[in-house]
Order: sequence, then structure tokens, then C-alpha cells
Amino acid sequence: MSSQRVYEMFQASIEAKMNVGETLAPLIAQAADSLVQTLLHEGKVLVCGNGPSSALAQMFSAALIDRYEKERPSLPSIWLGANMASYTAMVTPAHYNEVYAKPIRALGEEGDTLVVITTSGNASNLIQAVTTAHDRGLNVIALTGRDGGDIASLLDTHDIELRADIDSRSRIHEIHLLSLYCLCDLIDRNLFGIE
Repeated sequence: MSSQRVYEMFQASIEAKMNVGETLAPLIAQAADSLVQTLLHEGKVLVCGNGPSSALAQMFSAALIDRYEKERPSLPSIWLGANMASYTAMVTPAHYNEVYAKPIRALGEEGDTLVVITTSGNASNLIQAVTTAHDRGLNVIALTGRDGGDIASLLDTHDIELRADIDSRSRIHEIHLLSLYCLCDLIDRNLFGIE
């Protein structure tokens, strides 16, 4: 019984990826090209998310700084949830919405890119992050789920949305993880010729 349930979960994961893969493939390639341009022009990649999406943000930033599959020079990336002292100082009811906006104001420069990861697209601190990124002249790549939420409506023509248009939170996280791995692969291939 339990092994059958596990097999069904594997099938559901594969089906979810296949359902959105054709739509996402050209957008992921476009997002990778945008990130490559950011890096070639000496920009930084700032990354944020909440909960499990923050863990994905950390993983993506670490892969840029360290490596994805093979050794190569480090790439400038900042996981905005990394500074625990600053994060916990700002996580009060009065400053929750600013938890990512403040470091974007402090560290973000025109030509940088913000990668925001969210399953709902409705978290107020992530909405504020996108707004602040636009104010500072950053491009935005938003990995969203479901209908894209409020973040989808904030994106402009220079931004890219990678939407996992399904309802399952766990499937959205899986698709976001695979999308981030695709970005890592394409960045390494385009910048360093890594196959």
C-alpha cells in the first residue's frame, strides 16, 4: 500500500512537469539569457522567497556562487535571507513587508536581477521586493505558481515570469527546483561552455 502511494507521487510529479514543461521551456531559456546578460555586465543576482521557496532561493544562490555540476569561477549572487541578524531584526509586524526590500535598497543596483520564488505570488514582503527592485532599476525573474498572484500583475515588459500553473504546492516547488536547475545549466553552458 505505501509503496503504491509513493509510486503514484512519482507519477504525479512527472505529469505535473510534463504539463508545464512545453510552456516553460522557452521562458526558462529567456530567463537564462537575461541572467547571463546581467552577469556579463557585472551585475549581481539577488534571490528571495519565503519558507520552502527561501530554501530554493538559497540553493540557487549557492549554485551560482560555488558551482552547479562542474567547477567554474564564482558568480555574484546574494540570497537575501542569509543575514539572520538583519532578517530577524526586521521581522516584526511593522517591518515584515521590508524584510527583502531593505536589502534590495542597500545592495541592488541598476542592471542587477532579482529572482523571486513564490507559490502564491501574494506574500506582501515579496510584492514589496518586486516593487523595490523596479524602483532601483533591477530586472525581475519571478518563479510563481497557480495564477501568478499579485506579483504577476506587477511584472513589466523587461521581467520574466516562470509560472507553474497548477494547484499543488508540492508540485509547484518541484517545478521551481527543476526550473532553477535548468537556469544553472544554461548559465554554465552560455558563460563557460560547460556541457
